[in-house]
Amino acid sequence: MTELQSIERSDSVSLDELVEEIICDLTDFALEKNVILHLYRGNARFTGSNLLVYRAIYNLVENAIKYNVPGGSVSIHIKQDSSFATVTIEDTGIGVSETDYEKIFEPFYRIDKSRSHAVGGAGLGLALVREIAQQHGGTAQVLNSSLNGTKIQITFGGV
Repeated sequence: MTELQSIERSDSVSLDELVEEIICDLTDFALEKNVILHLYRGNARFTGSNLLVYRAIYNLVENAIKYNVPGGSVSIHIKQDSSFATVTIEDTGIGVSETDYEKIFEPFYRIDKSRSHAVGGAGLGLALVREIAQQHGGTAQVLNSSLNGTKIQITFGGV
């Protein structure tokens, strides 16, 4: 993932606009999975790469839809403080064991190997998310998870 370092990070990133675009791009997938998307705007801006930040948040929201339950929801909260712009994605899905909180951000790690083939992917999505956050002076982490859903937060510096 070292090629990420060569991508220019000088865009004025508006998280509200970017997340709106992601929601538009994932609406059909959410409808197909019978999952409702909610956006809570926060007027967050920072300097970075629109392309990379889009990819990181898209991966998180797509996973929140993919691993949700029929009739579930995904809430996306955006906020900004003096140091960071933050996106928190909370779903009503199947959850992640606390022992996997860090492991899910490792390349090729799969929680359930048998489920991997059914939902697709290469096991790189969350590793990419963390790398993009770090490239933007931020972090990606699981805040909490249970059988009732998961809350993941990604932060970006450069505010």
